[in-house]
Amino acid sequence: MLFGQGDYTYDYHSDWAHLDSAYHEGWVPGVACDSKDRVFIYSRSEKPLNVYDRDGKHLATWGESVLTPNFAHGIFIDKNDNVFVTDATNHAIYKFSPTGELLLTLGTPGQPGTNKGDPFNRPTDIAIASNGDIIVSDGYLNNHVHRYTATGEHVCTWGGEGDGPGQFSISHTVRVDAQDRIWDCDRENCRIQIFDLDGNFLDEWTDLLRPNNIFIDNDAGVLYIAELGRRISIWNIETRELLSSWGGGGEPSDVPGEFLGGPHGIWVDSRGDIYAGEVERGDEGTMHKYIRRS
Repeated sequence: MLFGQGDYTYDYHSDWAHLDSAYHEGWVPGVACDSKDRVFIYSRSEKPLNVYDRDGKHLATWGESVLTPNFAHGIFIDKNDNVFVTDATNHAIYKFSPTGELLLTLGTPGQPGTNKGDPFNRPTDIAIASNGDIIVSDGYLNNHVHRYTATGEHVCTWGGEGDGPGQFSISHTVRVDAQDRIWDCDRENCRIQIFDLDGNFLDEWTDLLRPNNIFIDNDAGVLYIAELGRRISIWNIETRELLSSWGGGGEPSDVPGEFLGGPHGIWVDSRGDIYAGEVERGDEGTMHKYIRRS
């Protein structure tokens, strides 16, 4: 079955990775690929973080002694293949080496911030700036964004609850583009806000279907958005032209490749294939792989 339009048309890979109860039991909020096109799936299961090759062969399970099983959320892989995840239950961010060694912990596991705005209280996602600074969306109970140095020293915090510039109704995902602009999925305000590294508001994209997660292809200047309103959309960043999309609105669909719940995590590998994790499918989630047509 085909999805998308024009230059961004995809074949759907049915049952990629043959995910089963050994490695996946619940919702799949996070997915990311490293430079070798290894696929990291972060799910709400007893084995939260699992690694696959691009053909779906299971390679490894990471972080079983560190990560809690019931509120996996954000994942990001930097240019050196270090893997960052947010554990919303534990109010912590973890950095793993490319071989799975725990390198850094931000926050005190199990202890939320004392005051509103203090890190962390159900953090949602992570991104890395060009200088190695760590950007954290502290979204579910805090509505703030924090910036840290690469070694974990706090630099600044901004945000607050609301719908004005620099305010959030769930700061759900952060990503950093080639100009070191921070893109934040302000999900329940149905927009993406854009900031500089100091938290100054620059711009916003509005009228989205509750954006959950984004992937920025800086080389092509293309933005991929996973929207909880059952849509994946692909945009030209500079012109804001909609290049391709599928799903969106209407009734939930159990057609393979469409959405019963909503896409939550999204990543694009070196060949242009899209991986998307889905949530809100009852007790189960699922993974989707869309293979780009050349």
